[in-house]
Amino acid sequence: MPAASHRCFWVASAPEDYLAYHDVEWGRPVGDDHRLFEKVCLEGFQSGLSWLTILRKREAFRAAFAGFDPERVARFGARDVTRLLADAGIVRHRGKIEAAINNAARACALIEECGSLAAYFWRFEPAPRDRPRRLDEATLRAMPTSPASVALSKDLKRRGWKFVGPTTMYALMQAMGLVNDHEDRCVVRRAVEADRRAFRRPG
Repeated sequence: MPAASHRCFWVASAPEDYLAYHDVEWGRPVGDDHRLFEKVCLEGFQSGLSWLTILRKREAFRAAFAGFDPERVARFGARDVTRLLADAGIVRHRGKIEAAINNAARACALIEECGSLAAYFWRFEPAPRDRPRRLDEATLRAMPTSPASVALSKDLKRRGWKFVGPTTMYALMQAMGLVNDHEDRCVVRRAVEADRRAFRRPG
């Protein structure tokens, strides 16, 4: 793995699983609907918690939420909510659990309308001219949201989604590769940008 001193500031002295997430996954473009729905849900569950907590519970979340298949999760009922509230492997927060089930139904509606979740979310990729000219720790700390994340949040809320505020949606945009927010000096930034160039945008 790359030297820690050349990674983004938020993984300095981080555990190996967090470093691997930064190096291999974060910022790489995602076009698979199950993975996108998972990322939306987990970003919602992360609200108020550390991402490392969610990362270490991710496999338990996948098992509990049927692999984040929106059609299956949309059919969850009261018994499933009770089951999930009793599952110590996940974050047992009723509001977030019920939001994930609600959002599954909203995701199914989006897939019917747009053809895929990917086709919808990639509409919100910002133009290069709208991105900062320099990406360093100070820039990123001062940028918890963006005009695109505000627009995405507003549109999802209009469609009935929950736990999709602008800050949460900016974290989603970073995680799924709608933006490449690896710092300019980060050793994986170029590889992530190469992946983004090679990625075929849906829609």
